[in-house]
Amino acid sequence: MQNPETKVDRSLVRELADILNDTDLTEIEIEQGELRIRVSRKKEYIQGGYAASIPMPVAAPMMPAATPAAAPGTAAPSAGPEVGSVPSPMVGTAYLSPAPGAKAFIEIGQSVNEGDTLLIIEAMKTMNQIPAPRSGTIKRICVDNGQPVEYGEALVVIG
Repeated sequence: MQNPETKVDRSLVRELADILNDTDLTEIEIEQGELRIRVSRKKEYIQGGYAASIPMPVAAPMMPAATPAAAPGTAAPSAGPEVGSVPSPMVGTAYLSPAPGAKAFIEIGQSVNEGDTLLIIEAMKTMNQIPAPRSGTIKRICVDNGQPVEYGEALVVIG
């Protein structure tokens, strides 16, 4: 017999799976009190396209995702965390401005104060403002507008 406190909300699991499909992420995990839910998948490439998503065991090691070539004028991703980098506190989609067509929150070379909004991450249909953890100058913006981001991924570098 299942403990009612450990009953899993199936609609939440479906919503997390939808986020994976919408953002093309491979894994998402949330915690609510004692409950922790991780939804993951693996895409396999077959001739002519991608195969259907295949569930992966939770304990399986994740393969690093292929990194797309850097766009002209942007630096290639580094192997480790860069000094002064601000990591993503969540999985979601990064937006550099408050609305489509609006001026970006930050620019390279701009001075920011602790608490200033750097960008927004949309997660589970909620817009989360990401504040500057310290004052300094924006040295690099590591994500593009509308780019899916993983937990811990570098968003910006503040020097």
